[in-house]
Amino acid sequence: MPVDRQHHRLAPGAPLRTRARRRAALALAVSALLGTAVTAGSPASAAPEQTPEAPAAAPGCSAAYRIEQTLDGGTTWRMCWHYNTLSGLVLDNVSYQPKGEPKPIPVLTSARLAQIHVPYDDGQEEYDDVTGTDFGLALQSLRPGECPGGTIKTVKVPDMGNVKGLCTTTRARGHAYRLANDEGTKVWQAQGKDLLVYTVNKASWYEYITEWRFGSDGTITANEGATGSLSPYDYNGGDGRGWPIGKGARGYAESHAHNVFWRLDFGLDGSSKAKVEQYDSKVTPPRGNGIPKTKTTRTAVTKELAGDAKSMRWWRVVSTAGKNKDGHPRSYEIVPGHTDKFPGRSFTRHDVYFTEYKKCEQYASDNPNCRDGAPTSVDKWVNGQTLKHPITWINIGFHHIARDEDQQPMPVHWQGFALVPRDVTAMNPLTPADLAGENGQPEEGS
Repeated sequence: MPVDRQHHRLAPGAPLRTRARRRAALALAVSALLGTAVTAGSPASAAPEQTPEAPAAAPGCSAAYRIEQTLDGGTTWRMCWHYNTLSGLVLDNVSYQPKGEPKPIPVLTSARLAQIHVPYDDGQEEYDDVTGTDFGLALQSLRPGECPGGTIKTVKVPDMGNVKGLCTTTRARGHAYRLANDEGTKVWQAQGKDLLVYTVNKASWYEYITEWRFGSDGTITANEGATGSLSPYDYNGGDGRGWPIGKGARGYAESHAHNVFWRLDFGLDGSSKAKVEQYDSKVTPPRGNGIPKTKTTRTAVTKELAGDAKSMRWWRVVSTAGKNKDGHPRSYEIVPGHTDKFPGRSFTRHDVYFTEYKKCEQYASDNPNCRDGAPTSVDKWVNGQTLKHPITWINIGFHHIARDEDQQPMPVHWQGFALVPRDVTAMNPLTPADLAGENGQPEEGS
């Protein structure tokens, strides 16, 4: 690595981080032999990580690794967690039970961060922060003020000891809904809360906040926040690929990208055999004094896909094992957040990937788990296989052109997506009792 670029070198006087870097290299070497990263903080941490075929109706883990929270309106989320020495926090067997449902509805078998790819604009350096640094081993201790009203769980990190590094709490999100009747005599409204689960991991000068939110309406939101500090060794971008930081124009912070990937293994209604669908809408301009028309078409995604987001296009993962009370198949819609798509690498050229499940395929790039010269990035795994057990990969990019306000410390910049329930319940799971009879045909004047 050139001496003028140390994005992943340690700050001076940090012997623990130096040891962690060596241990991360050792863990990576071991993982190449085992076909998996070392899993920690779970009831079976000594065994290679396994991906179950489908989640149970309720989490099958001990109390120390169980998260259960009832939110406003009676919605309960349940899940297990474990910790991985590369990707950090992994959530397992996530289920959702709104009020009125007799049992939990399984949603995700597993959910994890799958890579943070960081290429610099000058083409001299490029990093895979999840698999190429001590990201997983560098779990940060959280103070009570960082987890207001919640619980900080202890994570057993191999070779590093116990770290109070997992926060579970609730956070207000504002209006869950609002409806006023036509006479203005009554207003139905509710303020919502989310279950918030997060960790902080350090990758040299950056600190990454891996955040999952679970809403009382069934929505799941994943965010990755980058904070910490700009690398002090990257102030040489005076070739038009950097931004002046500090007084005058002596230091130019080098611009770079953060391409964040997540890996989702759906287990809707307890089955891994989901379907994937793509929807596209086309608008026909009006003729004369007419009104524009819009037609939406559905395409069944039956084979592996590298998908590109565009206006009025979306995807959903559909249950093959369960329906809501109206007889409609349950599904979750993928709603990507804002993204700066990075065309410089083949695996960052697409926004979503759907691949057929293969145990060793865990990281979107620099994947260390597969053997025998197998491809190491998600784009190479899209090779025409029929989707029977689809794995969903989501890529959200951010082109970071630094600014004076990025020092010091750097404000959090967020990247993420949402999974929105579509026909999981027959009505809004927070519907007030006096509106419960308006399914399919709202009363006039309500």
